[in-house]
Amino acid sequence: MKKKLIGLLLAASMMALMLTGCARENGSSSAKKGSYMERVNSTYDANVVDDKYRTTYEIFVGSFYDSDGDGTGDLNGVTEKIGYIRDMGFNEIWLMPICPSPTYHKYDVTDYTAIDPAYGTMDDFEKLVKTCHDNGIRLITDLVLNHTSTAHPWFKEAAQYLNGLGKNDKPSAKDCPYVNYYNFSREAKEGYAQLAGSDWYYEARFWEGMPDLNLDNEAVKDEIKKITDFWLNKGVDGFRLDAVTSYYTGNDDKNIAFLKWLNDEVKTKDPDAYMVGECWTDYTTYARYYKSGIDSFFDFSFANDSGAIASTVRSASGAKGFGEMMVTVQDEIRANNKDGIEAPFYTNHDMARSAGYYPGDDGSKVKLATGMNLMMSGNAFVYYGEELGMKGSGKDENKRAPMYWSSDSSAKGMTRGPDDMDSFEMKFDSEDKQAKDDTSILNYVKQAVKLRNTFPVIARGTVSVIDGASDDNVLAIEKKMDDNSYDPVVIVYNVTDKTQTVKQSALPDGFSKLGGVLISGASGNARKGGNDATSSSSETSEKEVEVTIKDGSITMPAQSIAIFTDK
Repeated sequence: MKKKLIGLLLAASMMALMLTGCARENGSSSAKKGSYMERVNSTYDANVVDDKYRTTYEIFVGSFYDSDGDGTGDLNGVTEKIGYIRDMGFNEIWLMPICPSPTYHKYDVTDYTAIDPAYGTMDDFEKLVKTCHDNGIRLITDLVLNHTSTAHPWFKEAAQYLNGLGKNDKPSAKDCPYVNYYNFSREAKEGYAQLAGSDWYYEARFWEGMPDLNLDNEAVKDEIKKITDFWLNKGVDGFRLDAVTSYYTGNDDKNIAFLKWLNDEVKTKDPDAYMVGECWTDYTTYARYYKSGIDSFFDFSFANDSGAIASTVRSASGAKGFGEMMVTVQDEIRANNKDGIEAPFYTNHDMARSAGYYPGDDGSKVKLATGMNLMMSGNAFVYYGEELGMKGSGKDENKRAPMYWSSDSSAKGMTRGPDDMDSFEMKFDSEDKQAKDDTSILNYVKQAVKLRNTFPVIARGTVSVIDGASDDNVLAIEKKMDDNSYDPVVIVYNVTDKTQTVKQSALPDGFSKLGGVLISGASGNARKGGNDATSSSSETSEKEVEVTIKDGSITMPAQSIAIFTDK
């Protein structure tokens, strides 16, 4: 019932967005007709499907939106901005860790069934869940199972017990059950840290403040089941699983077996729960993890400044190779789990933000790369602020800078960001300015998500490269359903900074109708952010460029993507 209701609500909201676009075109809402991209993309109605192939917005709560003026983002701030997230077309949110923790990032948990006071209360969380569901948005939360904080009561009690033992005494789980919740040793092994004030050591692969849990312990598994049940009962729609390759360091088989157990436990409680794992490794390895039954694992081969997306955009070549990579990864995943759902993403909280990947870029490359990510199959993820082209690199704190709602740091909702973050100026305009500019990165992202929602096959279809229309400069792919449940599309990409042409005869028969466009270049947002960002779109407008079909040839503007249908 929940799925059906969410689907109806989301369809209604997306229909409202599409009708708004049509109203602009007809001049009834504004004297301005809107950009070429908006006009083309308003041709079709949204066909939003309520399943696990969604478009997900990742949020670091502490830097997103401050509702109470204390400088820290909070859950009520996320609730206030649900309309913003919904209007961009996202239908799922991933909250980074929200449980109590002694660090700014909160990946070292001290209480798995509570809310960090800096972020609000459990009532605030329940309000957020309800608001999400009322707006057709699902909510998943970060689940950190590889380790806890050394400040977690489990670890503190185990440490106190071990410190009280004599030199020749052996620890007993009967005396202290928590001593078996972690991996303790009297030997100084690789990846182990010394327990203060004792001759004991504990496994801590990430950092001495993050002791690894003993996931072979049935008592720990019972705790995990209680934790997942707790949050599912609170209404969450699934979990993002942190650091799954580190559950058993260097042992993929044991990691996969544990994930299978976890998947079975969660799906027994809620068969519709969505699970996505962080398996930071090469695609041949993370494809194997799909054997666990976990719905998705992040597509790391396409992400970061060295991934397939950025490499293609930076070189302005290798278009066909990018398409072949999509097919290769798709086939690897399906070989391990025919129901596996890819999780494409471009950047996240562990990576430098994409605005820094392309020195001198006017925003065109940032747009194209984001469009390439959002045209991929699966459940696509976007990190907060990437829709604005935010900057942030170097130390982790810089990658979690305040959401750039305004160039005025004292404006309502602005956060101060992590305490140790460096001071730096943004490259592109703030949200309040980009929202008014048809050619902004923000409005490009809105159009890309709209197309993803309008054509369900984009997220769900099987990818095949159209060889006769693809080369280093241009990629043409077909996406279709094996059961023909959704209409197929052809997507053509021009990854270069020059106009390219494609013979229409090289595409499959019948794909002659232009269904949607994403234009990155020519009229891109080239204005600088920061306190001196005062120019408006009317001051920098340029002649629009278009995808054209004439005399059997398709003309693709620089850094553009076009969708063709057979209807």
